[in-house]
Amino acid sequence: MSNTTRVLSCMQPSGDVHLGNYLGALRNWVTGQYTCDAFHGIVDLHALTVTEKPGILGEQTMSLAAMFFAIGLDPDVSTIFVQSHVPEHSELGWMMQCTVSYGELSRMVQFKDKATKRENQFISAGLFAYPALQAADILLYDANEVPVGDDQRQHVEITRDIAIRFNHRFGETFVIPEAVTPVAGARVMSLQDPASKMSKSDASDAGCVYITDDPKVVIKKFKRAVTDSDTGEDAVRYDPDKKPGVSNLLEINAAVTDRSPETVADEYSQYGALKVDTGEAVLAVLDPIRERYEELMRDPGELTRLLRVGDAKAREVASATLSRAHSNIGMLPA
Repeated sequence: MSNTTRVLSCMQPSGDVHLGNYLGALRNWVTGQYTCDAFHGIVDLHALTVTEKPGILGEQTMSLAAMFFAIGLDPDVSTIFVQSHVPEHSELGWMMQCTVSYGELSRMVQFKDKATKRENQFISAGLFAYPALQAADILLYDANEVPVGDDQRQHVEITRDIAIRFNHRFGETFVIPEAVTPVAGARVMSLQDPASKMSKSDASDAGCVYITDDPKVVIKKFKRAVTDSDTGEDAVRYDPDKKPGVSNLLEINAAVTDRSPETVADEYSQYGALKVDTGEAVLAVLDPIRERYEELMRDPGELTRLLRVGDAKAREVASATLSRAHSNIGMLPA
């Protein structure tokens, strides 16, 4: 274990990455990799809770891996790995299931929410046991910090409880992780419904800008962005409560040009120019990412090579942790 703070952030391969993902979180992963010992996992085993058709998960995993490298994550600096390529996740996940109680899992808010939304549908037992595998993801890598939003804090809390219980039963084995508030990224709302965050589950695809979108499509989405009917002298002003659509455009423009929304607002008197200029400013950031992504997707051999670098680094750490757990439990050596 090094003196450098080890930070773990993972993402499910469950669809295309959009502008909100990038400006809200992924961009900070890129800068953060130089200030901490960063581990970034593509958690494909978690995606099995909602995967019902063959042939999709592997493609989505490759796509997300290509996006990680395209945005600037460096395999020689960060550890970028695929969860299922590190079998220690599954074994420690079972150990964690045996260390957490049914009652603790049944109190998880996220399970209750998802189960309610899927009423009368198939609800995987994996969805219920999800926090145990997530605990294994975190504890395998001796993570000191796990940046999470409010909706994920309960998962880090249950991980801490599991680790403390395991350490009490079997001796010091796991680093107790801390949930930390991630560096604030830009708040990106839907271009069609500025009251809601940009999301791939938007009712209209027109409100969500994907990094892989064709440049013409990106400009079209910005041109059609919802604003309001105000035509006064100060129509373009930063006022999230009274002018959410305009303010969203100003925030996006500010995020990609490294300015404040108020500074951006001072340059405009009409919505049309703001929409077009914001679209073009976004493309200036997304174009090189999209081009690198497409290049990697055309070269699966190189993409596989880059992943193997991270997979090997991840396995080295994970196997040492699992070995420590085996030893402390007193399991029969192989």
